Amino acid sequence: MKTAIKLPLVALATTLAMPALAAGNTLIGWAMLPAATFADGPTSGQFASANPYGTNIPPYTDLQPVQGLSAVLTGPEKNTFLVMTDNGFGAQSNSADALLRVYALKPDFKTASGGTGTVSAVDFLLGTGLSKFSGPSRITLNDINRKLGITIQADLDNYYGDPAKPDVDPSIKFGRLLTGADLDIESIRRDKNCNLWFGDEFGPYLVKTDRSGTVLRSKISLPGVYAPQHEDVVAGTATANLASSGGFEGMAINRNGDKLYTLLEKSVTGDPARTLRINEFDIDGEAYTGVSYLYPLDSEGSAIGDMTGIDNHRFLVIERNGGTATSGAPFKKIFMIDLSTAPSGGVLQKTELVDLMNIADPDDLNGDGKMTFTFPYVTIEDLLILDAETLLVINDNNFPYGGGRELASDNTELLKIRLATSIPGFHHDRHNKSETRANRCEAGEERRRQDHDHD
Repeated sequence: MKTAIKLPLVALATTLAMPALAAGNTLIGWAMLPAATFADGPTSGQFASANPYGTNIPPYTDLQPVQGLSAVLTGPEKNTFLVMTDNGFGAQSNSADALLRVYALKPDFKTASGGTGTVSAVDFLLGTGLSKFSGPSRITLNDINRKLGITIQADLDNYYGDPAKPDVDPSIKFGRLLTGADLDIESIRRDKNCNLWFGDEFGPYLVKTDRSGTVLRSKISLPGVYAPQHEDVVAGTATANLASSGGFEGMAINRNGDKLYTLLEKSVTGDPARTLRINEFDIDGEAYTGVSYLYPLDSEGSAIGDMTGIDNHRFLVIERNGGTATSGAPFKKIFMIDLSTAPSGGVLQKTELVDLMNIADPDDLNGDGKMTFTFPYVTIEDLLILDAETLLVINDNNFPYGGGRELASDNTELLKIRLATSIPGFHHDRHNKSETRANRCEAGEERRRQDHDHD
């Protein structure tokens, strides 16, 4: 286990006092995916509690919610995106029938010059339009080759191995599909080899799959860090030092595509108060390098939502608390961090980039009658740099629950935010490189699929 890093409180205070980089950011695009958006699949929500608002009551017969979006990547075509659903209904104990999926979609952003503000499904490989979220629009994570090294729901006769509960759906068993009781994935990155890496909160674990979502190797633990659901804690050979659901909420990949940076959502026991660990992971060696940093939470923040890369050493982080428009005082901001500002083990400096509760909306794109846009959802977990002046931000709506804007199930909103000041030193070829990688990966998979169909 790593030795806890002790730093003086004055260092944290100084770090947190960094000035804002810019004010006056503007909403230039808005789209919405309704809460009640579903795809085909096995019945879900059989163990979920009903929301208090009396709508969207589970279970959902032969349906899977296209909700709980917790990560975003560039899609196969321009203006398309890949979005990852998280573990389902918020807990390991109620998500055994929620499949872990990545969907492809295309927003028709409402802008000053037009647009409908709607979101549609597209083909996962081609980016072409689809009438609904069906098979071609997604991949589903699976362990068909039994690489994870854990018992999953697909191995059981009844959900949770309880004879009093329903039989595990045949499709889950046949494909050894992964569910929200197996892993709580909260982040995804695509490496230079077209493989996918998922950050999980239960271990916390890293999970490597191919581009179709098939697990390629056993899960990888973060040395010395154990959440209550970690297999070693469950087996009694380790003691939890990370709170439940405190694992890899954020995970970024560097510009070179060979390093991952995992960011925990909660503090490890013994670390300085209000700091979160960032750990460097070498993709080629498939191992942690031992390099780590501490991200300092703002005095009003309580957790992070996502982390995405600018280059090899700078990253953007969403930080938030649990406040909403209907409860508490919302704190939702995006900060920029630079790993070169601290040695390994040190506390990073951060600079405020966007206050998501104070965005100019001169064209009232969301139609609420206000010229200032706020984003008061409990969890905001999707962040993508579109160019040096523009960010894509999406909330996780925690379906079927809500209370973000009103006492109802939350919708999923997709935002395009024009920054008042460009990200310093951002080179657009970084985004082009990411798009090129995505297109190369999807093109290779399409060729493989065509060859298989020809055979």
